[in-house]
Amino acid sequence: MNNKLDYIAIDFETANDYRNSACSVGLVRFIDGKETDACSSLIHPAKMYFNSRFTAEIHHISYNDVRDKPYFPEVWDTIVMPFINKTPDIPLVAHNGDTFDMNVIRDCCRYFGMDMPELEYFDSLRVAQRTWPEFDNHRLTTLGEHFGIDYLAHDALEDSRTCGEIIRLATEKHGVKSVEELLKVCRLSIKSL
Repeated sequence: MNNKLDYIAIDFETANDYRNSACSVGLVRFIDGKETDACSSLIHPAKMYFNSRFTAEIHHISYNDVRDKPYFPEVWDTIVMPFINKTPDIPLVAHNGDTFDMNVIRDCCRYFGMDMPELEYFDSLRVAQRTWPEFDNHRLTTLGEHFGIDYLAHDALEDSRTCGEIIRLATEKHGVKSVEELLKVCRLSIKSL
């Protein structure tokens, strides 16, 4: 890992409770703590079953939005990995990535018989919990509201952007200048997928 404030924020939305039902992905690259580029895509889920609550109350993505979109392997190979590989030595970060986003990658790869990618990541939820322990909760929406980040919650690209901003704010709060220093002061470490 380089000793800079470089990272790629990633977020997935799923069609239902199964982690292999990815229906949207967003990625935002941060170099020196500043957004430099981004990409996103809708995804045809492994099985076309949408939890009606997810569509109505969470991400508002429906069957009609994704029925003609590519499946996970195509999105992964043509959009996600080319984006990540532009800066291969920087980690991913996801909010609640330990329990959600990294499991989406794992479960989609398993479902489609894909090789598991060799990726390094850290979890912005854990960083936020260690940085602002006084907050009642550390949901991305709560953090966004607290810090005046106006964004569309549960839009994969906007969630990624907000996740990345939270990391930048955490480095400012701790007075550090790199991901490595931030994780050290938070008593966290980079993980491998």
